[in-house]
Amino acid sequence: MAIADRYVEFGSREARGNSSIYERLSSAIADDDELLGRLATLPPTKQQPNLLFGVIRLLDGPLEPYAEFRAFVLDRWPVVAGEIKTRVTQTNEVGRCAALLPVLSALPQPLALIDVGCSAGLSLFPDKYAYRYGPTTIGESAVTLDCAAVDIELPRALPTIVGRAGVDLNPLDITDPDAVAWLEALIWPEQQQRRDRLRTAIAIAAADPPQLMRGGLDAVPDLVAKAPLGATPVVYHTSVLYLVAQAERATFVETLRRLPGHWISIEAPDVVDLGELPAPPDDSALNVLALDGKPLAWVRGHGQAIYGIA
Repeated sequence: MAIADRYVEFGSREARGNSSIYERLSSAIADDDELLGRLATLPPTKQQPNLLFGVIRLLDGPLEPYAEFRAFVLDRWPVVAGEIKTRVTQTNEVGRCAALLPVLSALPQPLALIDVGCSAGLSLFPDKYAYRYGPTTIGESAVTLDCAAVDIELPRALPTIVGRAGVDLNPLDITDPDAVAWLEALIWPEQQQRRDRLRTAIAIAAADPPQLMRGGLDAVPDLVAKAPLGATPVVYHTSVLYLVAQAERATFVETLRRLPGHWISIEAPDVVDLGELPAPPDDSALNVLALDGKPLAWVRGHGQAIYGIA
């Protein structure tokens, strides 16, 4: 896909209704030949809008008006490009736990969680958050996750978790101010509630730090083997595999299918082959929640809503 098309799609399908600033920026960049030329000098995996926008926010650059954003990017391009090349979009959105919860709660308890592409490991604490699915609230916590649930059987209780492990090429240390600054920069500008929620989730994780290891997909079988005795291993990944080459992705999926326990994925529909999917509820960018390769629901990017697949 051409870089301009990626920005058009991001603005119209992901930012629209979530960030008017990012929607406007994406549209303007798609028509800016000079800025597109700079982006073309980056590796294809480093050209995505949310990575560029996150870096500009990290550098405290202006997002609007567009003329000021553009001048900042072009004038400081060596710095901007350097940050883009060394970082990845490690959005540790705890809101996605609201999509994981109905599946996690239905599995044989207790669970040993293994988060692939774990970022700072905040998604390893689904039992420490509260959830509000419309009129139904589950759990009590300083962090409450709101999720519209349609045609989904809601969990009756939080899962019992006895193991928390994560693997990432660059796990983020929540005690490192730079890592926290990057996590905050990845949150879209108008969404202060998500920033506040992130800070509270960091405090929860800091009280009981999970096991995070630096490594790739090949580390997962060993983590499964080390799950506590009597626990159900659950490997999951959310909006991660699109960063992995297709051949490596396919090999990893085959490995997951052979491992003991269960595998949960929340990825874009073209990332994991789940067979033929029914039409999504709308034309926005939605992910697919699947258990052991069986599609269960459509999910909004940050876990704001989940729509069951019959």
